[in-house]
Amino acid sequence: MNAALILIISIAVLACGYIFYGKWLAEQWGIDPKKTTPAHDMEDGVDYVPAKTPVLMGHHFSSIAGAGPINGPIQAAIFGWVPVLLWVLIGGIFFGGVHDYGALFASIRHQGQSIGEVIEDAMGNLAKKIFIVFGYLTLLLVVAAFSSIVASTFGSTTAAGVPVEGAALLAHQQTAMISILFIVLAIVFGFLVYRKNMPIGPASIIGVIGIIAIVAIGMKFCPITISYNAWMWILGAYILVASVTPVWILLQPRDYLSSFLLYFMIGVAVIAIIGASIAGQGHLDIPAFSSWKITDTNGLFATGSLFPALFVTIACGAISGFHSLVSSGTTSKQIDNEKNARPVAYGSMLIECVVAVISLCAVGFVWHTVNVDKEALAATGLTSPTAVFAGGISKMVGTFAGENSPLVGIIYSMFVLAVSVFCLTSLDTATRLARYMFQEFWLAPDETVKDVTGAKKFLCNPYFATVVTVVLGVGLGMTGYAKIWPLFGAANQLLAAVGLLAVCTWLGKVGRNNKMFYIPMVFMLIVTICSLIQTIMGKVKLFGTADADIWVYIQALLAALLVVLALVLAVYSFVNLAKQAKEKKAA
Repeated sequence: MNAALILIISIAVLACGYIFYGKWLAEQWGIDPKKTTPAHDMEDGVDYVPAKTPVLMGHHFSSIAGAGPINGPIQAAIFGWVPVLLWVLIGGIFFGGVHDYGALFASIRHQGQSIGEVIEDAMGNLAKKIFIVFGYLTLLLVVAAFSSIVASTFGSTTAAGVPVEGAALLAHQQTAMISILFIVLAIVFGFLVYRKNMPIGPASIIGVIGIIAIVAIGMKFCPITISYNAWMWILGAYILVASVTPVWILLQPRDYLSSFLLYFMIGVAVIAIIGASIAGQGHLDIPAFSSWKITDTNGLFATGSLFPALFVTIACGAISGFHSLVSSGTTSKQIDNEKNARPVAYGSMLIECVVAVISLCAVGFVWHTVNVDKEALAATGLTSPTAVFAGGISKMVGTFAGENSPLVGIIYSMFVLAVSVFCLTSLDTATRLARYMFQEFWLAPDETVKDVTGAKKFLCNPYFATVVTVVLGVGLGMTGYAKIWPLFGAANQLLAAVGLLAVCTWLGKVGRNNKMFYIPMVFMLIVTICSLIQTIMGKVKLFGTADADIWVYIQALLAALLVVLALVLAVYSFVNLAKQAKEKKAA
């Protein structure tokens, strides 16, 4: 199958979804451009700060992107390109986009508070407490997974302590150096825009020039050689500081600048895919469909039955519960006008779907190179989804720029850098969100952090909440990305189901059309609970064996707890929906 044709059709389908379905959703929910948003009503210069739409979209897009739309489709490609593509397009338009847009809108109408507040409004305080526990556990897995990914991308050793050597080590050193310089550049950009009032246009030009400069410096000067474990400690310290600083200092400017990397990545990928096709090599060697069940792979691809493994593995490429936490955690506190919610939330989700399709094209181009046994795969260097993504696109560039062109190596390094920057963005955004949820848990209805006294005041302290989150998340991340990702994927998708339940119930309460949520929320509940039950059964089989370390028991316990919490919330939601239907019929 021709990769360029798949990409062009996918972009057209997603664009139609944004224009027509996105507009219909806005009409059904009552988006009102005349209403004042929480960013203005509650502006505090720290969390509530009105942001220009391009800046906010940069933050939102960078935060939700992470490694998900890259890792997921590449790992799921083992099932065939047809099921992956269908789920990315259908899931993105009718599941993920609705989820993200609905969560942002609901939060805007609840003073920029989390989905927990939306649940309290629709289902009561106990349901809110249950959701906060559920969401907090999921965010700990996000912090653990993404800190592990970043440390693996930067480190001179793997999570298992194996030294990284040769070209791979150089790439890790370059990525680490550029990422550090990127943070410095973001702080300078934020100072110019928010303290010196520089117009966004000239500041953006300076920012792009700065990105080019730091990439050039980092490629030539990269003296950083630090182990995986050391990087985990450094990342813990970084997110500890980054998640409590005012958003204008680092979060908004860094995420806005990182969005240029993402746009660059998408633009280069589109050129690469179309260029390779024109050169007669834009093929997608993945079979249309391979098997209903994959029992063994080389470690790069997913295993399990197509249902539910496909839907859990693709994750952020179609729908992600983490998105609802970003929408209702940081984005809703910065949005300038309700009308901007559609491009920021629904639009960002569909652009993420484009990244997922690009990832599918990338793995398809190097399919025969990576679909081999473990020993042969190790020799290629394409042993992780990030490497496959960067390698596939850079090799496509080589089909028309020349196989030995320096451009191939530059593109590879830039793509690895982009992925690491998005992971860093998601990492400290997740930490900030976890801090919000930890604080919210201790508050009574209508109580704020400023109102509390005594022990509650200590528990609601932002620094205490952040320290607890960092210690637990980074500690879990020390075990390595491979042990966390399967549980994270299922928990993340189950959170999406809960987010859909929450917004659906609230819309029903305020008398708005919520029927577009019915199929997505039921489907995601079934998919993710099935996946978590499989995880629990797999862990239980290891109990008492030589392979049963402490993390086997912890992961089994977490999976079981997530299932129970989700089922309780589902019962709450369905009872409330039935009550609403009965009242509507009686009226």
